[in-house]
Amino acid sequence: MQGTADILDRVFGFSGFRPGQQEIVDAVSRGDDVLAILPTGAGKSLCFQLPALMRNGVTVVISPLIALMRDQVASLQQAGVAAGALTSLNTEEETEEVFQQIDAGTLKLLYMAPERLASIGSQSLLQRINVQLLAVDEAHCVSQWGHDFRPDYLKIGDLRRQLGGVQTIALTATADADTRDEIIAKLFDTPPTVFIGGFDRPNLSLAFEPKNKPRQQVLGFVAARKGQPGIIYCASRNKTEQLASALIAEGHQAQAYHAGMEPNARRAAESRFKTADGLVMCATVAFGMGVDKPDIRFVVHADLPKSVESYYQEVGRAGRDGAPADTLTFYGADDIRLRRAQIDEGMAPVERKEADHARLNALLGLAEALKCRRQVLLGYFGEEMAAPCGNCDLCETPPELFDGTTAVRKALSAMLRSEERYGSGHLIDILLGNKTTKITQRGHHNLQTFGAGREYSKAAWQAIFRQMMGRDLVRPDMERFGALRMMEDARAILRGEESIELRRDTISKATAAGPVHRPAALVEEENEAIFSALRALRTKISTEAKVPPYVVFADKALAEMARNQPRNLDEFARISGVGRMKLERYGALFLEVINQAPTPEVHPARRKLAGRDAGPLFDQLQKTQIELMRGTGGTGTYLVCANTTLAKIAAQKPKNLAALAQISGVGEQKAERFGEAFLEIILAD
Repeated sequence: MQGTADILDRVFGFSGFRPGQQEIVDAVSRGDDVLAILPTGAGKSLCFQLPALMRNGVTVVISPLIALMRDQVASLQQAGVAAGALTSLNTEEETEEVFQQIDAGTLKLLYMAPERLASIGSQSLLQRINVQLLAVDEAHCVSQWGHDFRPDYLKIGDLRRQLGGVQTIALTATADADTRDEIIAKLFDTPPTVFIGGFDRPNLSLAFEPKNKPRQQVLGFVAARKGQPGIIYCASRNKTEQLASALIAEGHQAQAYHAGMEPNARRAAESRFKTADGLVMCATVAFGMGVDKPDIRFVVHADLPKSVESYYQEVGRAGRDGAPADTLTFYGADDIRLRRAQIDEGMAPVERKEADHARLNALLGLAEALKCRRQVLLGYFGEEMAAPCGNCDLCETPPELFDGTTAVRKALSAMLRSEERYGSGHLIDILLGNKTTKITQRGHHNLQTFGAGREYSKAAWQAIFRQMMGRDLVRPDMERFGALRMMEDARAILRGEESIELRRDTISKATAAGPVHRPAALVEEENEAIFSALRALRTKISTEAKVPPYVVFADKALAEMARNQPRNLDEFARISGVGRMKLERYGALFLEVINQAPTPEVHPARRKLAGRDAGPLFDQLQKTQIELMRGTGGTGTYLVCANTTLAKIAAQKPKNLAALAQISGVGEQKAERFGEAFLEIILAD
């Protein structure tokens, strides 16, 4: 197209396009709405920046990554392009400059975070500045089935219509078919032109490693690359700071970065990472670390990511200059437990949670892959790779495999014989023949599979179950608080119709791993799923009531509920921390979660006796009263005591007929009808 090559060379300094860019630029330049799926490092930003310079008016860029917005604005300004951003990290001078350019009519690209779209001021601003193109970066965030859903992205479709159906280009690096369909449905009124580039980043070396003294593993990896810039992703803020301190103590340049830092501190950390030579950034993934730094030489996941999409986006920040770069992901049982709990405790609907568990299974499948890791990764995104890549850990050192059919059949048999109602912890106890209280209470020591798996250790069985999840043979059942249920492919193995190979190396590493000191857990592994469900309910209640979660129930109380699993209000009232008011307010709600069934209605008078000795006594009196309503022969006058009266009898426990008759609501006639039977119950109590 006329002028494209000139702008590409003059403004951006490129003599030609990268693969896939020109077709997208041409489509945008002729006015098409576009959805572009291109891998990180493929040059997505050029696909809207270049067309923006070929037309009048403003191109508005919606992005969730503040650091990336600031980087792109700085790069454009360096190239002489009038660009600006409105973000929470702006200085007053930066914001003032943006509005001066808007008033002067010179601004070409305006970057904004999606959170600003709800503001009336922002909507008014965009309606008056002649927006000609809307670019939606990280467009997968609009999908509730995607790996990084952000509610604010749902406002973009309305904004587009408010701007008169302005031309839109949506871009992302990772989106499966379901996510692509939802992006189109949420952002566009008519189907856009869709471009799907190859997902392969051949310059990235891919590797996974089971955790075994994880801090030493991370430090050892970085030590071999001393002086190289890299990112280490961590699951918690504390871990970013601890790892950064450990790296500094080892003589590395390191910096922590997380959402809890003050804006000025975050800005300083970003600036240092971009300008320092060989800095290692220890960061949470919440902020995306969208720094447009091309020479990042390695990305380490100190903890397991939440999905294949998240993983590929994050490792994709390495080697954007096309030069070789290394990636390594550490994973262990605690990571999987954390990710499962995050899914279970979320407020998403059941279908979404099941989809998220399936995504996590897919990530475990990548971690426990039997062949070239890149082939497995690209296959997830629907792209076939004919030959092994030669640039992953499994190509370099092929995994040791063995016929795991017998082990898997034993595990599946244990699941089936225990009615698919338990998680891996309980199933492993069955296989190892551990006579725990829970095993004997449920009679599982009498199962045929009890003790059938003693040839493996507990750690080995955990690795086997992990591989079974990775092959999507089993999934947590959201209807049964994370109990494992069999998928269809597992049934053919159980019936002996198919065999399966497992990796021996990850099982051996799990067995060989030394003891790791862990803080005492609030609940046993077997009860973690129901504990998560109780926490999720508590979060919902506390959010609606606008009080801290611990005001509803402390973690200790929830842990006791998960362990004891009370069946009714009497048992629930005995939980430490459950007072009368909380029993009234929350008892039925929490029992419904624990018992997976609605809690039967209980008369208020009976509910007040819950957890007290008078409660069961009330039940016996009520049952006896029903039998005697028409007298011993069943033909007498109908008589009945109100529930409030029965509650008084149960609480006062009269010792004779005279005392019983004096209780309000009883009287002589009822005392004569029920007295003898009632007193027999009371005196036997």
